Amino acid sequence: MHVTTPDRTALTRARIAIYLLFTLAGIAIGTWTARIPSIKEGLDLSDGRLSLGLLGIAAGAITGMQVVGRLIDRHGSATVMIPMAFAQGIVLILPAHAPGLTALAATLFAFGLVHGTLDVAMNANAVEVERAANRPLMSSFHAAFSIGGFLGATTGGLLAQTGLTPAATFTTTAAVLTLMALWAARWALPRSAAPPGHPAEPAPTGLPETAGPAARTTPETTTATTTTTAETTPAAAAGAAPGSNGSNTPAKGAAHGVLTLGVLAICCMIGEGAAADWSSVYLRDSLDSSAGFAAAAYAAFSIMMTAGRLAGDRLAARFGAVTLVRGCGTLAAAGLGAGLLAGNQIIAVLGFACFGAGLSCIIPQLFSAAGRRDPARAGQALARVASLGYAGFLAGPILIGGLAEVVGLPLALAIPALLAGFVALGAVFLRATPFTK
Repeated sequence: MHVTTPDRTALTRARIAIYLLFTLAGIAIGTWTARIPSIKEGLDLSDGRLSLGLLGIAAGAITGMQVVGRLIDRHGSATVMIPMAFAQGIVLILPAHAPGLTALAATLFAFGLVHGTLDVAMNANAVEVERAANRPLMSSFHAAFSIGGFLGATTGGLLAQTGLTPAATFTTTAAVLTLMALWAARWALPRSAAPPGHPAEPAPTGLPETAGPAARTTPETTTATTTTTAETTPAAAAGAAPGSNGSNTPAKGAAHGVLTLGVLAICCMIGEGAAADWSSVYLRDSLDSSAGFAAAAYAAFSIMMTAGRLAGDRLAARFGAVTLVRGCGTLAAAGLGAGLLAGNQIIAVLGFACFGAGLSCIIPQLFSAAGRRDPARAGQALARVASLGYAGFLAGPILIGGLAEVVGLPLALAIPALLAGFVALGAVFLRATPFTK
């Protein structure tokens, strides 16, 4: 397959395309979330029956993530990403027309399937754009998702206030998403323009890389290559050293490294899920705040997470992924820990704000590292890390709720703080950022 290095204009357009798609995905989720109460009321569902229907999104997303990795590695991220972007608007409309719980669960499964597939594919394309740009970009892409979620939720809420039906809301949103997908399709980085990978795998033991910069392959040495083949052997794709006789030991080391990143993603996403579902409950029930002030906890968490992601690329470029994740994990652990120990409403809100800022850059760095570990299998690596992280997001609120029944909510919320500290310790397993200065 012939590979062409994108020029500056093409690279700028490719970045805009990824920003559009991350924003698109966020808008879809935010709009759906804003109209859940109307869907629940329209189908006359109890809380328990609604939760059964909502499981469709989780089941669909995890299913999509299991399948999409190989498709990306075989056909290219853009080939998978663009059709899913168009499909995202279509599947958003379907739940509004579900006549009952079974149909709602089925349509939400389709929604989750498309969203999970798009999630992995656009992250894989983002890694390619990042490599072509030769500098960190992933955090700002994830910030676009957060901004899209805010826009979708706000717009959906405003349309609900005007009395617009969920079907009309979703149809209007789908039209906007289709226009965004059209724009992204024109400017997305195609597979032929993606830079060849520069695999630099960890030692087979899974220990962090200790070799100096001179021992690692740099983007300059890889972009000088003008052709590559899809038939690259697994050993070569994994960076097997000369004289290895095609041994798959480096590939096994890469797989172990991806699993380690997945474990760190679980720890981070348990915290995100816990903050989403339990931060306001903690202020309301444990600290006796008003309902309005209780909402400030998650608002502070979300705002600081977005702000952290907007600053994350510059921090990654300056300090490197290992130092950034170590600092972010420490901030998250210390911030939430202090908020829980103080027993004060204002300090608790500040603690959740620090928790959001701390978690903000971790997932983008984990995804970026997963996509760079073995460029020939970037899709599968990202799918594995994303699946594990998503499982953590789903399990987090359940874990906290179960522990709260036994030890109380304040002690239960200490678990995410401890896991953030574990991520800080595990940051050493991230590869030093391979971007040149």
